[in-house]
Amino acid sequence: MQCKKCGGINEVGAEICQQCGEALGPGFEAETTVLLPPLDVEEELSEIKFAGEDGPILIVKKGPYIGQRFNLAKDEITLGRDPRSDIFLDDITVSRNHAKITVNRDAVSIEDAGSLNGTYVNQEIIEEPKILKLDDELQIGKFKLVFLFKK
Repeated sequence: MQCKKCGGINEVGAEICQQCGEALGPGFEAETTVLLPPLDVEEELSEIKFAGEDGPILIVKKGPYIGQRFNLAKDEITLGRDPRSDIFLDDITVSRNHAKITVNRDAVSIEDAGSLNGTYVNQEIIEEPKILKLDDELQIGKFKLVFLFKK
């Protein structure tokens, strides 16, 4: 289902847009169901095209929204299960206010926001802000995201 507000693609039956938090309630127009072949995430990531996108992005590698991109275009980006989060990760394994990403011209870093299940970078739990490097893998709940950056 496509969100009327931001154009984000959501799972069938979703009540809230995973990108902007907008309600997908009554008045939503039904779409034709299309069967897509399984996505080979590793192959897709190795061949990714930035299509004019400059700057840091996260791409969902594992979890309900495989292949979805999040452009890290703000100085601070919140991640969590709260629909008001900049990156809304709708799963019970994610805390409402799980983590925060800070972006400046020198570096992009992530820190845990006191989440129950912790925030991991390359399978290691982080206890303090961690500077991200190209191809770092973040784990937040059952979501795995890969960090990419094009200058």
